[in-house]
Amino acid sequence: MRSEIRVATNQAPLLAGHNIVTGDAALVEAVTRHASAEVVEDLAGIGAEAGTAEAREHGMLANQHHPELVPYDRWGNRVDEVRFHPSWHWLMERAVGHGLAATPWEQQEAGSPYAHVRRAAGFMAWSHTEPGHGCPISMTYAAVPALRADEALAKEWTPLLASTKYDPGVRQPSAKRGALAGMGMTEKQGGSDVRANVTEARPTAVDGEYTLHGHKWFTSAPMNDVFLVLAQAAGGVTCFVVPRVLPDGSRNQLDVVRLKDKLGNRSNASSELEFDGTVAHRLGDEGRGVRTIIEMVAATRLDCVLGSTSLMRRAVNEASWHAAHRSAFGSLLADKPLMQNVLADLAVEAEAATAVAMRLASAVDNIADPHETALRRIGLPLAKFWVCKRTPYLVAEALECLGGNGYVEESGLPLLYREAPLNSVWEGSGNVNALDVLRALGREPEVLDAWITEVGRARGGDPRLDRAIDDTLALLGSLMGEPDRLEVNARRLAGRMAAVLQGSLLVRFAPPEVADVFCASRLGSAYDGTFGALDGGDLRAIVARATPVA
Repeated sequence: MRSEIRVATNQAPLLAGHNIVTGDAALVEAVTRHASAEVVEDLAGIGAEAGTAEAREHGMLANQHHPELVPYDRWGNRVDEVRFHPSWHWLMERAVGHGLAATPWEQQEAGSPYAHVRRAAGFMAWSHTEPGHGCPISMTYAAVPALRADEALAKEWTPLLASTKYDPGVRQPSAKRGALAGMGMTEKQGGSDVRANVTEARPTAVDGEYTLHGHKWFTSAPMNDVFLVLAQAAGGVTCFVVPRVLPDGSRNQLDVVRLKDKLGNRSNASSELEFDGTVAHRLGDEGRGVRTIIEMVAATRLDCVLGSTSLMRRAVNEASWHAAHRSAFGSLLADKPLMQNVLADLAVEAEAATAVAMRLASAVDNIADPHETALRRIGLPLAKFWVCKRTPYLVAEALECLGGNGYVEESGLPLLYREAPLNSVWEGSGNVNALDVLRALGREPEVLDAWITEVGRARGGDPRLDRAIDDTLALLGSLMGEPDRLEVNARRLAGRMAAVLQGSLLVRFAPPEVADVFCASRLGSAYDGTFGALDGGDLRAIVARATPVA
């Protein structure tokens, strides 16, 4: 009896030793479709390392040991530094080293046709290790297109941001092998309404140089080397480049007031900043700050979709792995019809997210194509709204598949659950993105043409999709004809357009059993979002496709 108590049985082994890239059929097919089999092979190393027990442990440790703000050194000098656990640096070093920061922008300029698809797939795979450190990686990636508003500033910073050398520490840029970027947009009185910002930018005697005076309510990774910041200049809201350290080696006047105590994302230091004579360089024209920084916002919105998709996939991995190894009531959970229904439904959701995320990443690789540009414009707020909204529901359901084991920190599911709402908040809440869809439709007629063209490529492939396309266009026409109803129905419209876009991609490219279940469940008017309520379909095949092999 004593040995039976001391030795656990019927427990799923640790999910480790699998390849996050090559073991994900939906991701492999998407990368091959939008890039090549050679790119999949190139990503196998990232996938293998992300699936190790070592990476999993570093992810847990980085969240257990939170960043620590050090405002003063031992002698009383103001330093405003943040100390991270070694596991944070382990994760960051590999993310940068794998080229997941700003590297693809230089690769694209050098003629690489699939730089952004490769990076998107790598970002999704590596985010399985720990999602919090993806924030500074994402902001560094997103800074480059905004910096291109000023050739001199882009030339100064892009090579450092695109480096594959992780070089932490507060030092002047000329002494570093690589750099990281952050951004400061929101203020406590305005939030997403950045035109309500009150931080003041005062010009100095040096052309293009200003000093900033005010605060920022959310600035992640305050240890980064450079920040894009919005402030009020004489001409209106303007974008500025704020270096952490000045060329002479002195520290810029950038006070970290406190670190945010957040629901999740605890490995990442999100801070409140105060400026009082902070040196900044104007990026773009005065009064054009929102337009200047919008490219950064677009890139980070893509990463919100990628990051949420990664959370989905990691949660499905954990749930399907558990069910494949845990027995109850006489057989494996994975063989129980109702558990198959739940797992298949989760897997289809994750595959639909993967399909749309990688499709939008491919649009960045083909940005010279007008259709791709327009599709990216409408597709990003649609996917940001829909995929990020779906993630908390999916993660909660996946956690439940493990029962009480899933509610325990050691399983890793609570970490995912706390992280799941974040991407719906970051870079514009659900309302902001739904309204951005309306803005795009109202001001840029080419974006609707792009959506119609894209989903139209799947017409004839499934009658339920065809009806959903027609119904969505009818809904849009009805709302456009009654402007008083338009805003209040923005979420409804965005959700339908996003689901139809996902359905069209699955009908074209996914296995028939996946596309069939998606169209039957998601594209009908009666769909209530409940997971595990599928009616028919080859559920066993869908679950097998999504279950990791280690």
